[in-house]
Amino acid sequence: MKTMIIPAVIAKTQEELTASINKVHQAVSLIQLDVMDGEFVPNTSIDFDFHLPKTRCQFEAHLMVQHPEEWITKHAKKVQCVLAHIEACDDPEKIISMVKKQKKKMGFVLNPGTPLSSIEPYLDEIQQVLFMTVNPGFYGSKFLPEVLPKIAQLRQQRPTLDIEVDGGVTDETIRSVAQTGTNMFVSGSFIMKAPDVKQAIKQLENKIKV
Repeated sequence: MKTMIIPAVIAKTQEELTASINKVHQAVSLIQLDVMDGEFVPNTSIDFDFHLPKTRCQFEAHLMVQHPEEWITKHAKKVQCVLAHIEACDDPEKIISMVKKQKKKMGFVLNPGTPLSSIEPYLDEIQQVLFMTVNPGFYGSKFLPEVLPKIAQLRQQRPTLDIEVDGGVTDETIRSVAQTGTNMFVSGSFIMKAPDVKQAIKQLENKIKV
């Protein structure tokens, strides 16, 4: 399992999206696109027919949307991994099948209050699990440490699964996240609002070095 720091980008327009990607792409190998529909969460982001600038980076899409099937049909070909909220999936098996047909990595996302049991039936079919450590939909929300035991529980069950955490990940919280066995760390505002992106990423990396 590879340990990764992943910036999350939000954007209202194509220009904003391109600018945000250009800000971070030289410092990382994977970028998360935060897709919001204004329905599953109050805000909107990347809810347009976007295109991604050419870069050496890979992209994963975090779908904070009520109808992930629609997004997968239209846009999954543009990214390497699709992360859908289990709370928004009426038929999780259908979502898995749609993503597999496009030959993309598949993961489910859990909101802070969602039990681990909601995804346990699908763990053999997916490649990644993303835990929210904030209530989704806003940059810079308060970190919720009560989620950490649930993450550690999944790591015990699945020693080799890619486990990702998103929400309030900063230089002050990342060490406690790392202690759960998380190997993928998403940081939005801490990286994107930093005057020096590479320095911000280095700060995070230094905190999780053994």
